[in-house]
Amino acid sequence: MRCYVRALLLCVLFSLCSLLYVFSQLSSRVEDRKNLKLNRQKTPQRSQPDSGDLSWTRSGREKNRDRGGRSEETKKRHEETSHIAVVACGPRLEETLIMLKSAVLFSRKPLHFHIFAENELHDSFRFALLSWPAGVRTKFNFTIYPITFPPENEKEWKKLFKPCASQRLFLPVWHSAHIFCLLSCEIHSFVHFQLILNEVDSLLYVDTDILFLQPVENIWALLSEFNGSQLAAMAPEHEEPRIGWYNRFARHPYYGKTGINSGVMLMNMTRLRKKFFKNDMTSVTLRWKEILVPLLQKYKLNITWGDQDLLNIIFHHNPESLYVFPCQWNYRPDHCIYGSNCQEADKDGVFILHGNRGVYHDDKQPAFRAVYEAIKEYSFGDNMTASLLQPLEESLQKTTHTYCGRASHLFTKRLKHSIMSVERIS
Repeated sequence: MRCYVRALLLCVLFSLCSLLYVFSQLSSRVEDRKNLKLNRQKTPQRSQPDSGDLSWTRSGREKNRDRGGRSEETKKRHEETSHIAVVACGPRLEETLIMLKSAVLFSRKPLHFHIFAENELHDSFRFALLSWPAGVRTKFNFTIYPITFPPENEKEWKKLFKPCASQRLFLPVWHSAHIFCLLSCEIHSFVHFQLILNEVDSLLYVDTDILFLQPVENIWALLSEFNGSQLAAMAPEHEEPRIGWYNRFARHPYYGKTGINSGVMLMNMTRLRKKFFKNDMTSVTLRWKEILVPLLQKYKLNITWGDQDLLNIIFHHNPESLYVFPCQWNYRPDHCIYGSNCQEADKDGVFILHGNRGVYHDDKQPAFRAVYEAIKEYSFGDNMTASLLQPLEESLQKTTHTYCGRASHLFTKRLKHSIMSVERIS
Protein backbone atom coordinates (compact mmCIF):
# COMPACT_ATOMS: atom_id res chain seq x y z
CA MET A 1 0.00 0.00 0.00
CA ARG A 2 2.82 2.37 0.86
CA CYS A 3 4.40 1.73 -2.55
CA TYR A 4 1.18 2.84 -4.28
CA VAL A 5 1.01 6.00 -2.16
CA ARG A 6 4.64 6.84 -2.93
CA ALA A 7 4.08 6.23 -6.65
CA LEU A 8 1.02 8.49 -6.58
CA LEU A 9 2.93 11.26 -4.79
CA LEU A 10 5.76 11.01 -7.34
CA CYS A 11 3.28 11.31 -10.22
CA VAL A 12 1.65 14.38 -8.64
CA LEU A 13 5.06 15.96 -8.03
CA PHE A 14 6.17 15.26 -11.59
CA SER A 15 2.95 16.77 -13.00
CA LEU A 16 3.38 19.92 -10.90
CA CYS A 17 6.97 20.32 -12.06
CA SER A 18 5.92 19.89 -15.70
CA LEU A 19 3.19 22.52 -15.38
CA LEU A 20 5.59 24.95 -13.70
CA TYR A 21 8.08 24.45 -16.51
CA VAL A 22 5.47 25.02 -19.23
CA PHE A 23 4.14 28.19 -17.66
CA SER A 24 7.65 29.52 -17.01
CA GLN A 25 8.41 29.03 -20.69
CA LEU A 26 5.17 30.76 -21.61
CA SER A 27 6.02 33.69 -19.36
CA SER A 28 9.48 34.06 -20.85
CA ARG A 29 8.14 33.91 -24.40
CA VAL A 30 5.54 36.57 -23.63
CA GLU A 31 8.31 38.78 -22.23
CA ASP A 32 10.36 38.17 -25.36
CA ARG A 33 7.42 39.23 -27.50
CA LYS A 34 7.06 42.45 -25.49
CA ASN A 35 10.73 43.23 -26.03
CA LEU A 36 10.39 42.40 -29.72
CA LYS A 37 7.48 44.80 -30.06
CA LEU A 38 9.54 47.56 -28.44
CA ASN A 39 12.35 46.92 -30.89
CA ARG A 40 9.93 47.02 -33.82
CA GLN A 41 8.73 50.45 -32.72
CA LYS A 42 12.28 51.74 -32.98
CA THR A 43 12.75 50.14 -36.41
CA PRO A 44 9.80 51.02 -38.67
CA GLN A 45 10.86 48.78 -41.58
CA ARG A 46 11.28 45.09 -40.84
CA SER A 47 10.79 41.94 -42.81
CA GLN A 48 7.77 39.79 -42.02
CA PRO A 49 8.13 37.30 -39.15
CA ASP A 50 7.63 33.59 -39.63
CA SER A 51 3.95 33.90 -38.81
CA GLY A 52 3.46 35.36 -42.29
CA ASP A 53 1.21 38.07 -40.95
CA LEU A 54 1.68 41.08 -43.24
CA SER A 55 0.12 43.31 -40.60
CA TRP A 56 3.53 43.27 -38.86
CA THR A 57 4.81 45.65 -41.54
CA ARG A 58 3.00 48.58 -39.96
CA SER A 59 5.19 51.30 -38.57
CA GLY A 60 5.91 51.70 -34.87
CA ARG A 61 4.10 55.03 -34.84
CA GLU A 62 0.91 53.45 -36.17
CA LYS A 63 1.17 50.66 -33.57
CA ASN A 64 1.47 53.27 -30.82
CA ARG A 65 -1.67 54.92 -32.12
CA ASP A 66 -3.42 51.54 -32.00
CA ARG A 67 -2.49 51.01 -28.36
CA GLY A 68 -3.39 54.41 -27.08
CA GLY A 69 -6.62 54.70 -29.04
CA ARG A 70 -6.49 54.03 -32.76
CA SER A 71 -6.49 56.88 -35.23
CA GLU A 72 -9.78 57.27 -37.08
CA GLU A 73 -8.18 56.06 -40.30
CA THR A 74 -6.85 52.89 -38.65
CA LYS A 75 -10.18 52.25 -36.93
CA LYS A 76 -12.01 52.59 -40.22
CA ARG A 77 -9.65 50.15 -41.94
CA HIS A 78 -10.04 47.65 -39.10
CA GLU A 79 -13.83 47.86 -39.27
CA GLU A 80 -13.88 47.35 -43.04
CA THR A 81 -11.53 44.37 -43.15
CA SER A 82 -13.15 41.10 -44.22
CA HIS A 83 -11.75 38.05 -42.41
CA ILE A 84 -11.62 34.82 -44.43
CA ALA A 85 -10.78 31.44 -42.90
CA VAL A 86 -9.80 28.35 -44.85
CA VAL A 87 -8.56 24.90 -43.83
CA ALA A 88 -6.01 23.18 -46.09
CA CYS A 89 -4.69 19.64 -45.71
CA GLY A 90 -3.02 17.24 -48.12
CA PRO A 91 -2.87 18.28 -51.80
CA ARG A 92 -4.94 21.44 -51.35
CA LEU A 93 -2.19 24.06 -51.59
CA GLU A 94 -2.76 25.19 -55.19
CA GLU A 95 -6.55 25.09 -54.90
CA THR A 96 -6.42 27.25 -51.77
CA LEU A 97 -4.09 29.79 -53.38
CA ILE A 98 -6.40 30.11 -56.41
CA MET A 99 -9.31 30.74 -54.04
CA LEU A 100 -7.33 33.45 -52.22
CA LYS A 101 -6.30 34.92 -55.57
CA SER A 102 -9.95 35.22 -56.63
CA ALA A 103 -10.72 37.03 -53.37
CA VAL A 104 -7.91 39.54 -53.92
CA LEU A 105 -8.65 40.15 -57.59
CA PHE A 106 -12.09 41.68 -57.16
CA SER A 107 -12.21 43.03 -53.60
CA ARG A 108 -11.80 46.74 -53.01
CA LYS A 109 -11.62 46.64 -49.22
CA PRO A 110 -8.80 45.05 -47.17
CA LEU A 111 -8.78 41.32 -46.45
CA HIS A 112 -7.26 39.17 -43.74
CA PHE A 113 -6.70 35.50 -44.55
CA HIS A 114 -6.67 33.03 -41.64
CA ILE A 115 -5.09 29.90 -43.09
CA PHE A 116 -5.28 26.70 -41.03
CA ALA A 117 -2.88 24.20 -42.58
CA GLU A 118 -0.74 21.18 -41.86
CA ASN A 119 2.74 22.17 -40.73
CA GLU A 120 4.42 20.95 -43.92
CA LEU A 121 2.32 23.42 -45.97
CA HIS A 122 3.17 26.53 -43.94
CA ASP A 123 6.35 27.49 -45.78
CA SER A 124 4.74 26.92 -49.17
CA PHE A 125 1.81 29.19 -48.31
CA ARG A 126 4.10 31.85 -46.94
CA PHE A 127 6.44 31.78 -49.93
CA ALA A 128 3.59 31.88 -52.46
CA LEU A 129 1.70 34.77 -50.84
CA LEU A 130 4.84 36.84 -50.26
CA SER A 131 5.83 36.32 -53.91
CA TRP A 132 2.71 38.10 -55.17
CA PRO A 133 3.39 41.64 -56.53
CA ALA A 134 3.86 44.37 -53.93
CA GLY A 135 0.77 46.24 -55.11
CA VAL A 136 -1.35 43.14 -54.60
CA ARG A 137 0.10 42.43 -51.15
CA THR A 138 -1.09 45.81 -49.89
CA LYS A 139 -4.65 44.52 -50.22
CA PHE A 140 -4.41 41.75 -47.65
CA ASN A 141 -2.79 40.42 -44.49
CA PHE A 142 -2.51 36.76 -43.64
CA THR A 143 -1.85 34.54 -40.66
CA ILE A 144 -1.06 30.82 -40.82
CA TYR A 145 -2.12 28.50 -38.00
CA PRO A 146 -1.45 24.83 -37.24
CA ILE A 147 -4.19 22.24 -37.45
CA THR A 148 -5.21 21.41 -33.87
CA PHE A 149 -8.11 19.52 -32.35
CA PRO A 150 -9.03 18.86 -28.72
CA PRO A 151 -6.78 16.06 -27.45
CA GLU A 152 -9.79 13.92 -26.65
CA ASN A 153 -11.19 12.39 -29.88
CA GLU A 154 -8.44 14.07 -31.92
CA LYS A 155 -8.16 11.23 -34.44
CA GLU A 156 -11.93 11.05 -34.85
CA TRP A 157 -12.22 14.77 -35.57
CA LYS A 158 -9.33 14.78 -38.03
CA LYS A 159 -10.72 11.88 -40.08
CA LEU A 160 -14.33 13.08 -40.03
CA PHE A 161 -15.44 13.29 -43.68
CA LYS A 162 -12.36 14.81 -45.42
CA PRO A 163 -8.98 15.30 -43.67
CA CYS A 164 -9.09 18.32 -41.33
CA ALA A 165 -12.49 19.50 -42.64
CA SER A 166 -14.02 19.52 -39.15
CA GLN A 167 -11.45 22.15 -38.09
CA ARG A 168 -14.05 24.78 -38.99
CA LEU A 169 -16.25 23.66 -36.09
CA PHE A 170 -13.56 24.78 -33.63
CA LEU A 171 -12.86 28.24 -35.06
CA PRO A 172 -14.98 30.02 -32.40
CA VAL A 173 -13.60 27.96 -29.49
CA TRP A 174 -9.86 27.60 -29.79
CA HIS A 175 -9.38 27.74 -26.05
CA SER A 176 -10.74 24.17 -25.93
CA ALA A 177 -7.39 23.07 -27.39
CA HIS A 178 -5.17 25.13 -25.07
CA ILE A 179 -3.44 22.25 -23.26
CA PHE A 180 -2.81 20.37 -26.48
CA CYS A 181 -1.30 23.43 -28.09
CA LEU A 182 0.87 24.23 -25.09
CA LEU A 183 2.38 20.77 -25.14
CA SER A 184 2.91 20.43 -28.88
CA CYS A 185 3.19 23.92 -30.39
CA GLU A 186 5.81 26.60 -30.03
CA ILE A 187 4.75 28.96 -27.24
CA HIS A 188 5.10 32.14 -29.31
CA SER A 189 2.78 30.68 -31.94
CA PHE A 190 0.22 29.88 -29.24
CA VAL A 191 0.27 33.43 -27.80
CA HIS A 192 -0.09 35.12 -31.21
CA PHE A 193 -2.73 32.57 -32.24
CA GLN A 194 -4.93 33.33 -29.27
CA LEU A 195 -4.56 37.08 -29.68
CA ILE A 196 -5.64 37.03 -33.32
CA LEU A 197 -8.74 34.88 -32.87
CA ASN A 198 -9.92 36.79 -29.82
CA GLU A 199 -9.85 39.98 -31.89
CA VAL A 200 -11.93 38.52 -34.71
CA ASP A 201 -15.59 39.43 -34.25
CA SER A 202 -16.84 37.95 -37.52
CA LEU A 203 -15.44 35.44 -39.97
CA LEU A 204 -16.20 34.06 -43.41
CA TYR A 205 -15.25 30.39 -43.63
CA VAL A 206 -14.90 28.93 -47.14
CA ASP A 207 -13.84 25.55 -48.49
CA THR A 208 -10.67 25.44 -50.57
CA ASP A 209 -12.71 24.82 -53.74
CA ILE A 210 -14.46 28.19 -53.60
CA LEU A 211 -13.99 30.92 -56.26
CA PHE A 212 -15.15 34.49 -55.66
CA LEU A 213 -16.69 36.09 -58.76
CA GLN A 214 -17.39 39.40 -57.03
CA PRO A 215 -15.89 41.36 -54.12
CA VAL A 216 -15.72 39.59 -50.76
CA GLU A 217 -17.19 42.65 -49.06
CA ASN A 218 -20.51 41.96 -50.79
CA ILE A 219 -21.09 38.75 -48.82
CA TRP A 220 -19.50 40.35 -45.75
CA ALA A 221 -22.26 42.99 -45.92
CA LEU A 222 -24.83 40.28 -45.17
CA LEU A 223 -23.68 40.42 -41.54
CA SER A 224 -25.58 43.70 -41.25
CA GLU A 225 -28.78 41.88 -42.27
CA PHE A 226 -28.64 39.49 -39.31
CA ASN A 227 -31.46 40.01 -36.84
CA GLY A 228 -30.86 39.92 -33.09
CA SER A 229 -30.81 36.11 -32.85
CA GLN A 230 -28.94 35.14 -36.02
CA LEU A 231 -25.26 34.26 -35.66
CA ALA A 232 -24.36 32.32 -38.83
CA ALA A 233 -25.36 32.26 -42.51
CA MET A 234 -25.30 29.43 -45.06
CA ALA A 235 -27.04 28.42 -48.27
CA PRO A 236 -29.49 25.53 -48.65
CA GLU A 237 -28.01 22.16 -49.65
CA HIS A 238 -30.67 21.87 -52.38
CA GLU A 239 -33.37 24.05 -53.90
CA GLU A 240 -35.25 21.13 -55.43
CA PRO A 241 -36.48 18.57 -52.85
CA ARG A 242 -36.84 15.87 -55.50
CA ILE A 243 -33.05 15.69 -55.85
CA GLY A 244 -32.24 16.63 -52.26
CA TRP A 245 -29.94 14.40 -50.24
CA TYR A 246 -30.91 15.17 -46.65
CA ASN A 247 -34.66 14.85 -47.12
CA ARG A 248 -34.19 11.48 -48.87
CA PHE A 249 -31.27 9.81 -47.11
CA ALA A 250 -30.26 11.52 -43.83
CA ARG A 251 -30.40 9.45 -40.64
CA HIS A 252 -30.19 12.48 -38.36
CA PRO A 253 -31.97 15.84 -37.90
CA TYR A 254 -31.21 18.52 -40.50
CA TYR A 255 -32.12 22.15 -41.08
CA GLY A 256 -35.30 23.08 -42.94
CA LYS A 257 -36.62 21.09 -45.89
CA THR A 258 -33.37 20.15 -47.64
CA GLY A 259 -30.55 20.92 -45.18
CA ILE A 260 -27.75 23.46 -45.45
CA ASN A 261 -24.34 23.41 -47.17
CA SER A 262 -21.39 24.60 -45.09
CA GLY A 263 -18.90 25.28 -47.91
CA VAL A 264 -19.54 29.01 -47.47
CA MET A 265 -20.30 29.93 -43.86
CA LEU A 266 -20.51 33.49 -42.56
CA MET A 267 -20.23 33.72 -38.77
CA ASN A 268 -20.64 36.29 -36.04
CA MET A 269 -18.01 34.75 -33.78
CA THR A 270 -18.92 36.89 -30.76
CA ARG A 271 -22.53 35.67 -30.81
CA LEU A 272 -21.43 32.07 -31.43
CA ARG A 273 -19.26 32.07 -28.32
CA LYS A 274 -22.04 33.50 -26.12
CA LYS A 275 -25.02 31.50 -27.39
CA PHE A 276 -26.55 28.62 -25.42
CA PHE A 277 -27.82 26.04 -27.93
CA LYS A 278 -30.85 23.81 -27.61
CA ASN A 279 -30.11 20.16 -28.34
CA ASP A 280 -31.56 16.63 -28.20
CA MET A 281 -28.97 15.26 -25.74
CA THR A 282 -30.02 17.09 -22.60
CA SER A 283 -32.70 19.51 -21.42
CA VAL A 284 -29.89 21.93 -20.56
CA THR A 285 -28.75 24.36 -23.26
CA LEU A 286 -25.05 24.16 -24.12
CA ARG A 287 -22.42 26.56 -25.42
CA TRP A 288 -20.75 25.85 -28.76
CA LYS A 289 -17.61 24.53 -27.05
CA GLU A 290 -19.72 22.17 -24.92
CA ILE A 291 -21.96 20.73 -27.60
CA LEU A 292 -19.50 19.47 -30.23
CA VAL A 293 -17.97 16.41 -28.52
CA PRO A 294 -21.23 14.90 -27.19
CA LEU A 295 -22.87 15.59 -30.56
CA LEU A 296 -20.17 13.61 -32.35
CA GLN A 297 -20.46 10.74 -29.87
CA LYS A 298 -24.21 10.50 -30.37
CA TYR A 299 -24.33 10.75 -34.17
CA LYS A 300 -20.95 9.54 -35.44
CA LEU A 301 -22.47 6.30 -36.81
CA ASN A 302 -25.30 8.16 -38.55
CA ILE A 303 -23.54 11.01 -40.34
CA THR A 304 -22.20 10.95 -43.90
CA TRP A 305 -20.92 14.47 -44.57
CA GLY A 306 -19.05 14.94 -41.30
CA ASP A 307 -18.97 18.43 -39.87
CA GLN A 308 -21.68 19.66 -42.25
CA ASP A 309 -24.06 17.09 -40.80
CA LEU A 310 -23.25 18.24 -37.27
CA LEU A 311 -24.01 21.84 -38.29
CA ASN A 312 -27.33 20.68 -39.72
CA ILE A 313 -28.18 18.99 -36.43
CA ILE A 314 -27.29 22.08 -34.39
CA PHE A 315 -29.35 24.46 -36.53
CA HIS A 316 -32.24 22.01 -36.77
CA HIS A 317 -32.70 22.59 -33.04
CA ASN A 318 -31.83 26.32 -33.27
CA PRO A 319 -33.36 27.54 -36.56
CA GLU A 320 -33.76 31.07 -35.23
CA SER A 321 -29.96 31.39 -35.13
CA LEU A 322 -29.40 30.85 -38.86
CA TYR A 323 -29.60 33.35 -41.71
CA VAL A 324 -30.13 31.52 -45.01
CA PHE A 325 -28.70 33.25 -48.07
CA PRO A 326 -29.61 32.31 -51.67
CA CYS A 327 -27.87 29.62 -53.75
CA GLN A 328 -25.99 32.17 -55.91
CA TRP A 329 -23.65 32.68 -52.91
CA ASN A 330 -22.74 28.97 -52.98
CA TYR A 331 -23.32 27.74 -56.53
CA ARG A 332 -22.42 24.07 -57.00
CA PRO A 333 -22.71 21.49 -59.81
CA ASP A 334 -25.99 20.33 -58.22
CA HIS A 335 -27.51 23.63 -59.32
CA CYS A 336 -27.02 22.88 -63.02
CA ILE A 337 -26.11 19.21 -63.51
CA TYR A 338 -29.77 18.24 -64.10
CA GLY A 339 -30.76 21.61 -65.51
CA SER A 340 -30.75 25.03 -63.84
CA ASN A 341 -32.46 25.04 -60.43
CA CYS A 342 -31.06 28.18 -58.78
CA GLN A 343 -33.55 30.92 -59.60
CA GLU A 344 -31.51 33.67 -57.96
CA ALA A 345 -28.50 32.86 -60.15
CA ASP A 346 -30.73 32.77 -63.22
CA LYS A 347 -31.71 36.32 -62.41
CA ASP A 348 -28.50 37.94 -61.14
CA GLY A 349 -25.71 35.49 -61.99
CA VAL A 350 -23.39 33.43 -59.80
CA PHE A 351 -21.66 35.31 -56.95
CA ILE A 352 -19.53 32.49 -55.50
CA LEU A 353 -18.66 29.29 -57.38
CA HIS A 354 -18.21 26.09 -55.35
CA GLY A 355 -16.44 23.35 -57.28
CA ASN A 356 -17.10 20.47 -54.90
CA ARG A 357 -16.54 16.81 -55.81
CA GLY A 358 -13.21 17.72 -57.38
CA VAL A 359 -14.73 19.19 -60.55
CA TYR A 360 -11.86 21.69 -60.99
CA HIS A 361 -9.50 18.78 -61.56
CA ASP A 362 -11.41 16.36 -63.82
CA ASP A 363 -13.53 16.54 -66.97
CA LYS A 364 -16.91 15.82 -65.39
CA GLN A 365 -17.93 19.50 -65.26
CA PRO A 366 -15.73 21.37 -67.76
CA ALA A 367 -17.53 24.68 -67.21
CA PHE A 368 -16.45 24.74 -63.55
CA ARG A 369 -12.92 23.72 -64.49
CA ALA A 370 -12.76 26.49 -67.12
CA VAL A 371 -13.37 29.18 -64.48
CA TYR A 372 -10.73 27.69 -62.19
CA GLU A 373 -8.14 27.47 -64.98
CA ALA A 374 -8.86 31.02 -66.16
CA ILE A 375 -8.21 32.51 -62.72
CA LYS A 376 -5.19 30.25 -62.25
CA GLU A 377 -3.59 31.35 -65.56
CA TYR A 378 -4.34 35.05 -65.14
CA SER A 379 -1.26 37.09 -64.20
CA PHE A 380 -1.61 39.95 -61.70
CA GLY A 381 -1.47 43.31 -63.45
CA ASP A 382 -2.67 42.12 -66.87
CA ASN A 383 -5.80 43.57 -68.41
CA MET A 384 -8.63 41.54 -66.89
CA THR A 385 -10.94 41.74 -69.88
CA ALA A 386 -8.31 40.59 -72.36
CA SER A 387 -6.43 38.13 -70.14
CA LEU A 388 -9.21 36.71 -67.94
CA LEU A 389 -12.72 37.30 -69.24
CA GLN A 390 -12.21 36.72 -72.97
CA PRO A 391 -10.19 33.49 -72.60
CA LEU A 392 -12.79 32.24 -70.11
CA GLU A 393 -15.69 32.95 -72.46
CA GLU A 394 -13.88 31.09 -75.27
CA SER A 395 -13.34 28.09 -73.00
CA LEU A 396 -16.96 28.09 -71.82
CA GLN A 397 -18.20 27.96 -75.40
CA LYS A 398 -16.61 24.50 -75.62
CA THR A 399 -18.65 23.18 -72.68
CA THR A 400 -22.18 23.59 -74.05
CA HIS A 401 -22.53 19.83 -74.46
CA THR A 402 -23.13 19.69 -70.67
CA TYR A 403 -26.05 21.10 -68.70
CA CYS A 404 -23.75 23.30 -66.62
CA GLY A 405 -22.01 24.47 -69.79
CA ARG A 406 -25.36 25.65 -71.16
CA ALA A 407 -25.82 27.68 -67.98
CA SER A 408 -22.24 29.02 -68.02
CA HIS A 409 -23.37 32.52 -68.99
CA LEU A 410 -24.43 32.73 -65.35
CA PHE A 411 -20.76 32.26 -64.34
CA THR A 412 -19.65 35.37 -66.25
CA LYS A 413 -22.69 37.58 -65.66
CA ARG A 414 -21.52 38.87 -62.27
CA LEU A 415 -17.85 38.42 -63.15
CA LYS A 416 -18.17 40.99 -65.94
CA HIS A 417 -19.47 43.57 -63.44
CA SER A 418 -16.60 42.78 -61.05
CA ILE A 419 -13.99 43.21 -63.80
CA MET A 420 -15.55 46.46 -65.04
CA SER A 421 -15.49 47.81 -61.51
CA VAL A 422 -11.80 46.93 -61.03
CA GLU A 423 -10.78 48.40 -64.39
CA ARG A 424 -12.79 51.56 -63.76
CA ILE A 425 -10.92 52.16 -60.50
CA SER A 426 -7.49 51.35 -61.94
